[in-house]
Amino acid sequence: MAVTPFRIGLLLFPNITQLDLTGPYEVFTKLPGAEVRLVWKTRDPVTAGGGMQLIPDTMFAECPQLDLICVPGGAGMNPLLTDVETLDFLRAQAKGARYVTSVCTGALVLGAAGLLRGKRATTHWMSHDMLAPFGAIPTKRRVVIDGAVITGGGVTAGIDFALAVAAEIAGAETAQAIQLGLEYDPHPPFDAGHPDRADATLVARVHGAAAARQAERAALVRQAASALDLTP
Repeated sequence: MAVTPFRIGLLLFPNITQLDLTGPYEVFTKLPGAEVRLVWKTRDPVTAGGGMQLIPDTMFAECPQLDLICVPGGAGMNPLLTDVETLDFLRAQAKGARYVTSVCTGALVLGAAGLLRGKRATTHWMSHDMLAPFGAIPTKRRVVIDGAVITGGGVTAGIDFALAVAAEIAGAETAQAIQLGLEYDPHPPFDAGHPDRADATLVARVHGAAAARQAERAALVRQAASALDLTP
């Protein structure tokens, strides 16, 4: 008898932060029985931030019901906050998915789709305060599990996130075996990966470099949140 695959769909979109997608992708493809798809509106090549070309293999219109939907982040998620086609796709998939997940600022897209109301969630530190307008409960952790909703922090946290998801799906031993096979044993050369530990001048410089993008994002978050009915 044929074994039904565990269907995982990673949203792909222009100007995505590719590591938000490729980190979890590497973990998910190691899961026994997993079928991993890259999902977008068309099958045309998509240019990630930095110029890498990625090719979707599944369009919204043909996507089967997924067991897990994952929304990565990156500057390109800003337009998705008010993109009706994308938000409708996520809402439809979330109804039948076992897990609704995100990495980095992909959490804001879940929020715009109305999928984070009353849920503890995390995202990139620079956009953490943008979760609350969607009715989410901002939680400063690298990975946050709240029932069927699992969110990961910024960029590199996608690997931690995916291993946590793997443990939920297939057990801790399988997740540990994947981690060992990937030699995921991070020892960064600097202790500057989070604003709580980085030099304040460095934090201000990184904030300043992203100011225009963040201002645009904040305005779109307000617009998207205003379109939701968050009445208790």
